[in-house]
Amino acid sequence: MRPEFYEHFHPDERAFVDRAWEWTQQAGRYHELKRTDFLDPRQAHILSTLVNRHADVALRLDGGYPEAERRRAIIAPDYLPLEHEPAAIVVLSVSSVDRTLAELDHGDYMGAILGLGMKRDRIGDIHVHEDGCHALVAQEIADYMDVHLRQVHRVQVLTELLPLERLRTAQQQLEEMSFTVASMRLDGICSDVYRISRAKIVDPIRAGRCRVNWKQTEDPSQQLKAGDVVSIQGLGRFKLLEVDGITKKGRIRVRAGKFI
Repeated sequence: MRPEFYEHFHPDERAFVDRAWEWTQQAGRYHELKRTDFLDPRQAHILSTLVNRHADVALRLDGGYPEAERRRAIIAPDYLPLEHEPAAIVVLSVSSVDRTLAELDHGDYMGAILGLGMKRDRIGDIHVHEDGCHALVAQEIADYMDVHLRQVHRVQVLTELLPLERLRTAQQQLEEMSFTVASMRLDGICSDVYRISRAKIVDPIRAGRCRVNWKQTEDPSQQLKAGDVVSIQGLGRFKLLEVDGITKKGRIRVRAGKFI
């Protein structure tokens, strides 16, 4: 890959860019089919960009259901039909027979799964319900998880593997808040959402712990817009839902939703 092509991506993304380009080259030159692990939306965008540069390569993204955030990619020569190629995704159903799981959240289930030694990219979206959760997982690890996942945050659980047609999705809950800001700067909005002083919120941003639309940024002055999704490691993530005009004092009214 030409060095100038890296200018389109963050330096921390170069390792993934190299892997994605290798997958694309293998499909185009050597007629190989590649099924990736789960990609976040930013990785999916990078891969799509690279595939679009190669006329002889086709790409399909599949997360198990149409609105999936995390999706597996199938990359192949363009003469291979991909619509019926299996994405190798199954539903891991987690439940309990003796007590409610309503107090458990997304982080509890994710922590239990990662505690089994699973890599994050083997796990797709997780849908939390009052009586448990449905987690989309790579078929390659499904049997192992079905046998070994027996506890989530000190709660004893049962598991079952289900086909995709039995997936129960859950609408992700948002804690909505409205406030005014002097500008659409990243640090100012994060300060209000996370209720941390502007001086302190700058540190994790400059340390590379912040992502805007799944793309890493170290610039506290980056301008946000409605629809942007922001996450800071250790603090959670939020979506900027609306930018709603200017107050009489010249401040910007915004509405944000923190994922809970």
